[in-house]
Order: sequence, then structure tokens, then C-alpha cells
Amino acid sequence: MKYSFVRFIMVGVVNTVVGLSVMYLLLHALGQSYWIATFFGNSIGACVSFLLNRNFTFKSKDSVSKSAVRFIVVILGCYFISYEIGRSFVEWILKKNEFFSPIVKTDISVLIGTCLYTLLNYFGQKLFVFSKKETAKVSADSK
Repeated sequence: MKYSFVRFIMVGVVNTVVGLSVMYLLLHALGQSYWIATFFGNSIGACVSFLLNRNFTFKSKDSVSKSAVRFIVVILGCYFISYEIGRSFVEWILKKNEFFSPIVKTDISVLIGTCLYTLLNYFGQKLFVFSKKETAKVSADSK
């Protein structure tokens, strides 16, 4: 696990490009709301993230079903916390600012939410979803 954060960031670049592409496509090309765009963008990015982080970043041997349930809990928690903080922060900071359009404010909210999401998600996955402690326990129980 020496370089798990580096691998996590590499995987994150891939799933972020996928997720943000979907978010901005939904926001700007299809006219969807902030919450719909971020939810579906994150959901698609999360599928990419789960597969790559399970096999490449953390090299987990836990059962797919057990780690998938934990992954979903972490992803949803990180999603709601991060994007609400991002939205609220931009709304608070730029409340009286007429220089930025609502579209730009939404885009900034998405970027801030994405940064927070990345940090919270790493620790959630490392400590709860794909923890070595759980993998060691599963290995010991199966012997």
C-alpha cells in the first residue's frame, strides 16, 4: 500500500474525467439540474472507481458484494456532504457578486465539490471499504 494514494489519484483522474464529462454534458447540453447532473456523473464515475480501486489501487481480496455495499455507503456519504458544501460555500462567498453568472457559480460549485469528494472518498475507501484489516480478517477466517 506504499503508493496507494498515488494510484488512487491516477484512478481518480480517469473517473473524474468520465464523471465531470457526464456532469457538464448533463448540465450544459441536456439542461439538467445541478443535483441530477452531479448524481449521474458521480454514479458513472463511481462504477469506474470501484473496479479500478478494488483491483489496482487497494488490491482488495474482500468479497465483491461486501466491498460494493461499503463502497456505495462511502460514495453516497461523500457525494451528499461534498457537493452540498461546495454549493453552499460558493453561494455564501459569491452571494452578492454579480460578476459571475449562475452557470459559472454552478460550475465552480461542481469543482469545489469534486475536490472535497476526492479527499473524503480516499479516506473512506482506504479505511472502510478496502481496508487491509478487513482483508486480513477475511483471509484468516477462510483458513
